[in-house]
This record gives sequence, structure tokens and C-alpha cells, in this order.
Amino acid sequence: MIRFVDLKTQYQELKPEVDAAIAQVLDDTSFILGENVSLFEDEFADFAGSKHAVGVNSGTDALALALEAVGVGPGDEVIVPANTFIATALAVSMCGATPRFVDVRPDTGNIDPDKAAKAVNGQTKAIVPVHLFGQPAEMPAIMALAGQLGLKVVEDACQAHGAEFDGRGVGTFGDAACYSFYPGKNLGAYGDGGMVTTQSDEVADFLRLARDFGQRPKNRHSMKGRNSRLDAIQAAVLRVKLRHLAKWNAARADVADAYCERLAHLAVVLPQTHASVTRHVWHLFVIQVDRRDELASFLRERDIQTGVHYPVPIHLQSAYADLGGRAGDFPVAESLAPRIVSLPMHPHMTPALVDEVVQGVEAFLSTCP
Repeated sequence: MIRFVDLKTQYQELKPEVDAAIAQVLDDTSFILGENVSLFEDEFADFAGSKHAVGVNSGTDALALALEAVGVGPGDEVIVPANTFIATALAVSMCGATPRFVDVRPDTGNIDPDKAAKAVNGQTKAIVPVHLFGQPAEMPAIMALAGQLGLKVVEDACQAHGAEFDGRGVGTFGDAACYSFYPGKNLGAYGDGGMVTTQSDEVADFLRLARDFGQRPKNRHSMKGRNSRLDAIQAAVLRVKLRHLAKWNAARADVADAYCERLAHLAVVLPQTHASVTRHVWHLFVIQVDRRDELASFLRERDIQTGVHYPVPIHLQSAYADLGGRAGDFPVAESLAPRIVSLPMHPHMTPALVDEVVQGVEAFLSTCP
């Protein structure tokens, strides 16, 4: 089996470090917040180039809390791309606000700044650019738009740990940035976990209060907070993994280069990288191909796992039917949905495994008329 994400091999590589880190938490019995969470927050802030990092229990909560921290609430609208995981929009809804969907660029699949500008109205409070698949969105253009119109910017960096646009790290542009540590991410925990980074003392203070029932000190609640604390065991695991992240991201780039070289002669559309992207961290390697579902089935029969990210644009999901979205509203996102397929991508993909995947794609295409 060629796994889409190979967490078993990753664990075997890190087993002594990870086991020792978890054992230390068990021995200390400090399970809620505590030293490991604080140390990981400091280490991740350094990694991201941010003044503050606040650990929470998921990437979705990171987005929702960050939006609340910058003042998003009922009656507001927040611009989000139609082509992303639904959590980006759900976080807006969790704040009582309404997501306003916009179309994406046909080359990168990231939010189109020009389309975002046209979507702004009197209710627009913020914009959430998603750094999709590990490639940064066009942050200078988005920040210029936000500055001109007085919008808040919350970066969805849940797939982009360590990515850079024009030499500047994602997460350092907006008012806040959000990361997911879902197990399959470039930096993944052994369960759910998330982080918000920010340069703002006020935003960081709100986040620390809101994630812990709004209490400071214990049992003195100054706001209606929630239970969204990063687990100490997950923080200990993530501290171990963070030390390996740069190496893993570099390995992903090598796998992406190998795929691009080997697939270039085939009838597929390869991922396109924006000219100003200094570092694409390749959370996913997504190609476009006709008869996508048939290709996925063909590869599955050869024990090659694939994924689809994402099969239905958010405006056409039943969960958002109340917003009245219709087919044809966002033609670029809708044209991508039936054609995209994600090939196996992880740091432990050997050249032989890449060859086997490419040979599978080639064999399928040879059967096509």
C-alpha cells in the first residue's frame, strides 16, 4: 500500500523522542495547559516569526477565536474563498457572522484578490485568505485591499506551516493567523490541536482568556469563554515534531519536484506556483485530470491511496443552502471540483514510490481514448 500520508513511518522515526516526551507528561501529571503548552507556544512563535502564539484545541477553533478577537460578530460578513475546506466558513458561522464566498484563481486555486475586492460591502468586516495546499495566497494584494477598506485579516495557514510569500512567512501579514495540527498536516499532533499567532498584545490576551472559559484567575470569569485549550500531551508531541519540520518540508518539495518532472509529459494539469512564492510547503500535491473518479479507483486497485480536496465548493454544500448559492456562481471553483485529485504526499515518499504512483497514472491514461 502506498499511503496518502504515512504516519506509521513517521512515528517509527521519532519513536524514542515521542515516547519520552509523552512519558514525561504522564509522570508530571500536568495535562491541562502547563509547561509543555507554554514552551510549545514560545517555540512555535519563534518558528512563525510572531510575537505571540496561543494554543487551542483545533484549527477550526483557532479561526473562530481569532475572528472573535478582531471583532467579528453577528451582522458582519467575512470574505472566504469558495475553494477550501468547510472549516474556514464554519468558523465564520461560529461567530454569528456570515461567510461571503468569492471565486479563486484558476492557476493556484487560492483566493482571487480582485474578486475579493468586488465582494466587499457595508457589512464586510474581515477577509480570511487561505494558503491552500501549502501555497501562500497573494498577501500583499490582500493586505492592500484590507488597508484601503479598513478590513481585518485572519490568515488561514492551517495547511501552510513554514510557507513564504516573497521571502516573508505566512502568518506575519494579517491581524492573526491560524494553524491546524490535525495528524495529517505538515506539523501534526496525535489528535486535534490548533494555534493562533499574532503580533497584537490585545488579540493574544483575548485568546488566552477566551480559550479557558474566560477565567482569570481560576473561577473568576470576565467573559463568556469556551473550553478550547491545547492538550499538554499533544503539545509535547508537537514540540518533538517541530524540530523536524524544516527537514520534512524540504523533503516534500523534493517529492513535488519529482512528481512534476515525471508527470510533465502526461495529459494532466500540474500544480502551478505563483511567481512570488518563495516557499511552497506542499501539504498536498493536487493535479487536474479528466475522469478523476475513474483514476482514483484505478489507483486504489493498485494499492495507491488518493484524496480529493475538495469535491464540492462550499457555496454548493447543503450546510450553506440557506445562503442561496447556485451552480455557476463561482465558475473557477466549480470547474476545479470534478477534476482535482491529490496524490500521495509526505516526507517519506521515496523515489521508488513516486515512480510507482506516476506509473499508475500513466497506465490509467493509456486506457483513455
